[in-house]
Amino acid sequence: MTSPDRFAAERWFLVRGLPAVVRRSALVRRVWGRSAPALAGLAVVAANSILVVELSGKHTIDIDGHPTVTEGFVLALIVLLVPLAGLAGWLVSRIETPLRRVLAANVSLAVILLGCFFGGPSPRVIVNLTMSAIAIALIVIATASGVGSILGWAARDTMSNLALASGMFVRALPVVLLTFLVFFNTYVWLMAAIVSRERLWLAIGFLFLIAAAFMVSSTLERVRPILAAPDAVPEDEDRLADTPFGGIPDQPGADPLSGPERANVVFVVAASQVGQVLTVALATGAIFFVLGLIVVSPPLLAAWTRDAGSNDGHFLGMILPVPDPLIQTTMMLSAITFMYLSAKAVTDKEYRSQFLDPLLDNLRLTLVARDRYRSSRRGH
Repeated sequence: MTSPDRFAAERWFLVRGLPAVVRRSALVRRVWGRSAPALAGLAVVAANSILVVELSGKHTIDIDGHPTVTEGFVLALIVLLVPLAGLAGWLVSRIETPLRRVLAANVSLAVILLGCFFGGPSPRVIVNLTMSAIAIALIVIATASGVGSILGWAARDTMSNLALASGMFVRALPVVLLTFLVFFNTYVWLMAAIVSRERLWLAIGFLFLIAAAFMVSSTLERVRPILAAPDAVPEDEDRLADTPFGGIPDQPGADPLSGPERANVVFVVAASQVGQVLTVALATGAIFFVLGLIVVSPPLLAAWTRDAGSNDGHFLGMILPVPDPLIQTTMMLSAITFMYLSAKAVTDKEYRSQFLDPLLDNLRLTLVARDRYRSSRRGH
């Protein structure tokens, strides 16, 4: 019996978000280089903070309702931060050579250290160094534990299915139109102006947990047959031909899935669905946010909130020239949209045929490869 290259096989499973299949020693091997994509994203955040401090002269973002040209550039940096960080992480993730990955991680570390001295959220370097050390430690721990593998796979899967997300948005137009009526509701804006941000986050977390629990419970029903025994089909040989498991025969009596492997499979499917639905919900919230910037004027805000709303918004420690009730209302509408789409994703046959069924088939193929890998290692 031929045996696949162990390192190539383990990397194949890690890329597909199944770290529970590989040996524990494989998770900690080359952990610094495998952390490079996340470190690159953190480096973009550090570089952004340097630019913000150079432009504004402050380590905190405090922009009132009449921003200057310089403050406009700072706002642009804030808007571009997440896309640029994601782009940097994606570009680094495409690096195949381990040595180049380590080099990218080292360059990212150098940029992060520069951000501690010339940028950062605090004027005190020791505070910035401490926060950066905690962030780097969390990234390395997530990579070594396999959580980073799952999150990376979920992010790639979500980006590769953006066309499907747009289709889901079109099918969700009825609730979007209903939410449009809710958006122009005086009592919604009054509640958004009065409720505290802490209570709002608790409410959003509560709604998210309900929707996620509903989605996971339905996922278990669909995944249970695959967990019992992933049946191989003749087409698998061609699909696995270019992988480390090509040419290995399917052997009966493979090791059953362990508890961590079962949890890994369920989490992968649930994370993929949550990422898909969350993308559409955030896009819907962004539409309403831009709409609010266009139509909500100070007199209208005062009328809707009975003078209880602030014209300056607070978000993640920043003060922005955006009405705070608009931020709160957008957050609530995004959470409601997420709940609706979660229920629709479970019951929509078209969504299941276009997204969930191919996802489960790829997962079944991965488990077939896992059985081949285990049987070949046992044979040797």
